[in-house]
Amino acid sequence: MLGNVKGKVSLITGSASGIGKEVAIKFAEAGSNVVIADLNIEAATQVAGELKKVYNVNTLAVKMDVTNEAEVNSCVDKIVNLFGKIDVLVSNAGIQTIASIVDFPFEQWKKLFDIHVHGAFLTSKACMKKMIEKKNGGKIIVMGSVHSFEASLNKAAYITAKHGLLGLVRSIAKEGAAHNICSNLIGPGFVKTPLVEKQIPEQAKALGISEEEVVKKIMLGETVDGQFTTTDDIADVALFFAGFESNALTGQSLIASHGWHIQ
Repeated sequence: MLGNVKGKVSLITGSASGIGKEVAIKFAEAGSNVVIADLNIEAATQVAGELKKVYNVNTLAVKMDVTNEAEVNSCVDKIVNLFGKIDVLVSNAGIQTIASIVDFPFEQWKKLFDIHVHGAFLTSKACMKKMIEKKNGGKIIVMGSVHSFEASLNKAAYITAKHGLLGLVRSIAKEGAAHNICSNLIGPGFVKTPLVEKQIPEQAKALGISEEEVVKKIMLGETVDGQFTTTDDIADVALFFAGFESNALTGQSLIASHGWHIQ
């Protein structure tokens, strides 16, 4: 059955809000035990409690800074000690900084890379170790972007990081194959989350256009229907990858963008 995650243990980073939260809801609804990992432990605890109550699955909230190797490893140890295994990782935590290359603060560049690239590496490494140790295989799903494949103005760090994640996913697929570990990337278009809403005035200022023009021309101009992708859309793709029952899908990417980046 496609999307079969019933009884599995799924760790989702950055899941106290936005896309990550919707993924956690979708997984819990499908019967997965879910770990809500986020810097905001209060919000993570609330989400975990709601999912346990509504869907009658086991949940856990953990405070996780994905850039801190010791903290990542400690959280993964805690998950395995409680649940006995990890079946699915959804590496979703991320930020955005809008600036031209010549004005991009190096500290912000490094911070974005730390969260997106180093965070995906550290969480994947920790989960792979447990999957190999427990001999249960697993699915590693990395949240990329349409920007894993193309560029836009004023997002050099984000674009470079998202391109890098595609390489990481392919590398995990190669090295994980012997251990029944699959890895795939989801490439959302613009999803109207707080992260994207924050970009609208920033892009308007950087480009010298109105916020309405940012939405119509920059964010949705290359879609076929002028529509935002939804968090529910992306959660459906994550569930599809997590529950795909063979290893036929590994090292792959799926762009969910209303047609943006049609080849």
